[in-house]
Amino acid sequence: MDIETARFNMIEQQIRPWNVLDAHVLELLAVVKREDFVPLAHKAMAFVDMEIPLREGGARGQVMLAPRVEARLLQDAQVRRHEKVLEIGAGSGYMAALLAHRAQRVVSVEIEPELARMARANLQKAGIHNAEVLELDGAAGVKGDGPFDVIVLSGSVIEVPQVLLAQVKIGGRLVGVVGDEPMMYATVVTRTGESTWTTVQQWDTVVPRLLNFVEPSKFRF
Repeated sequence: MDIETARFNMIEQQIRPWNVLDAHVLELLAVVKREDFVPLAHKAMAFVDMEIPLREGGARGQVMLAPRVEARLLQDAQVRRHEKVLEIGAGSGYMAALLAHRAQRVVSVEIEPELARMARANLQKAGIHNAEVLELDGAAGVKGDGPFDVIVLSGSVIEVPQVLLAQVKIGGRLVGVVGDEPMMYATVVTRTGESTWTTVQQWDTVVPRLLNFVEPSKFRF
């Protein structure tokens, strides 16, 4: 099977049936070459409905999310051309590339130096100039560069830290997977005022944790 057929099948058999119906999102998935963001050792899995490890022996969570999950998060984010976006967890740079095609500017943060270098190189090769990758702990956001119209979490958290919510513009939103196994929810938190937010749970899934976010104690008395 050639690459374009595999890409078409990914979109039509995995992504569209998973309620990703935004024509702009589907078009982006056809244009942005996912295979160019997949580590060489896993190139053959670029269009498979699964998470792809980003480095051998890496911590759990250092993966490209499954294509349908990435696509649906992108759809939920509803990024517009004038908006500034913060992504937490750059990984290979693929989500940053998708966001950059829709946003004015994307700031993507990555805690792992090796992955930050990979994401920068992949974005440069893809000719994307409105996305930058910072080597930072995303749990604290990027205080000097906010507030942001949209924050996207490319991984799950047990709960969204207040420090991140404070970096969302009034009228802006944060999109990510929130909760604990066995049930997590893709969640959109919209900032409605100086100290008010609304939260909508969109759909359920389970994805690996973002690193360094606070986890509640598992110990039970």
